[in-house]
Amino acid sequence: MLARAHQRRICNGVVVLLVLTFLMVKLVWNSSAFRLRSPNPNQGDDALGSGSRGELTALSQCRLEDSNVICVSESTEYLVHYGAVTSASELPPHFAGCHSHATKTFCLSPEGHDVEIELLNSEEALSEFKPSERHCHSHAGIEHCVGGVDEASATSTLSLKCERVDRDYNIPLRIGVLFLVLLASSLGVYGPILVASLLPPNTSLVLVVLKQFGTGVIISTAFVHLFTHAILTFDNECLGGLSYEATPAVILMIGIFVSFVIEYAVQQVLLWRSTKKPETVEESLEDTMISAELVNVAILEAGIIFHSLLIGLTLVVTSDKFFGPLAVVIMFHQAFEGVALGTRIAALGCPGGSLPPVGHGHHHPSLAPNVTVHKAAVGETIASRKVSTARKLLLASGFAFVTPIGMAFGICVLRVFNGNDPTTIMAIGTIDAFSAGVLVWVGVVEMWAHDWMLGGEVAHLDLRGKCLSLAGLAAGMISMSVLGKWA
Repeated sequence: MLARAHQRRICNGVVVLLVLTFLMVKLVWNSSAFRLRSPNPNQGDDALGSGSRGELTALSQCRLEDSNVICVSESTEYLVHYGAVTSASELPPHFAGCHSHATKTFCLSPEGHDVEIELLNSEEALSEFKPSERHCHSHAGIEHCVGGVDEASATSTLSLKCERVDRDYNIPLRIGVLFLVLLASSLGVYGPILVASLLPPNTSLVLVVLKQFGTGVIISTAFVHLFTHAILTFDNECLGGLSYEATPAVILMIGIFVSFVIEYAVQQVLLWRSTKKPETVEESLEDTMISAELVNVAILEAGIIFHSLLIGLTLVVTSDKFFGPLAVVIMFHQAFEGVALGTRIAALGCPGGSLPPVGHGHHHPSLAPNVTVHKAAVGETIASRKVSTARKLLLASGFAFVTPIGMAFGICVLRVFNGNDPTTIMAIGTIDAFSAGVLVWVGVVEMWAHDWMLGGEVAHLDLRGKCLSLAGLAAGMISMSVLGKWA
């Protein structure tokens, strides 16, 4: 009977897991950040002749730039070959009846004549269009500009696109956002530490679920934010192309390898130290495990701090047009990452394998395999005598202040920073990829695998606790992945 009951619980757990997985996939699929898009005409010269050609029916919002007629359809700009136009009064308000002939697209002029149109960023259009003004947009602090090319500089278009763009920045707004980001980071990272010391023991499951939410955030940050951004950064045309296309992946592996080597070496040193004083082996084991936990948290915080510094810098150098929405996203980004780091810092000094208000999340059995450690009962409050709350808050301060520091540095270099400089591109791409590797190791191995499969706190929960923890893990992944649409 007991075996059958155990089998039923396993089957129920599998069903719940499948349902949660289905709901997660459905939520991601329905999210606007992940919907499949119809072909974008800006993606290439052939796009106009395929997906967008059937949708294009009329052009409007026409304007005149250096005798070139530019019109818009659904936020996409087109160069219209309407002939010589010398003043805005001669400009038609719109062109209707757009249609295709072979590989070209035409619209009807007010006179009823076919007028050829081309995408403004196509090679053919750029060869004829030479606007006096430059049009720029920003992504992660890197400017992308078109236009402003005269005859004398027509042969150096790429060089012009990669030069620094001079513009007026709203400095007071950036200073105000700096303090808002500091507030969001502080609430995220200090909150779990303070809450863990105040909540009663029967709320331990809440904190475990919160830790799993943080695990999902770290894993999503590694893949969706850092590694994806590293690939996009190394693909910047101002870099001139990579002779080895797998460079971002190699740097990612280096980050994983370095994290492993550091943690393995420290554990070996701690193991050696724990065997030097056999008369106080239990106390030595406790100190050794806490030291190992500190190393794990230090590696996690280092990986987060590296890219948080870049986040602050690139946020500040973003143009005013994109600064506001990006600032809001960064605040949520920092709050989520703060929760992920804060829950791990809050668990320092708490025995693994039990379920106190917070726990480290896994054992270090290899540090002293012949020693039996007495575990606290489930739900029992265990004081962290070895790691004080003040020390935990000090550890958390590194994360709380690093992004505002990056923003302050960005404000200081606004007049000289060029996100398209090859050296800058290499530095940002390398740091992003390396930090991704660090977070992959910590998130997948130290947090996910240990908590769930290697004797960690989730392994000791009942089915209800495991399902809630799984939901927290999925929520962390989804939340941070959706933010990846904008940051």
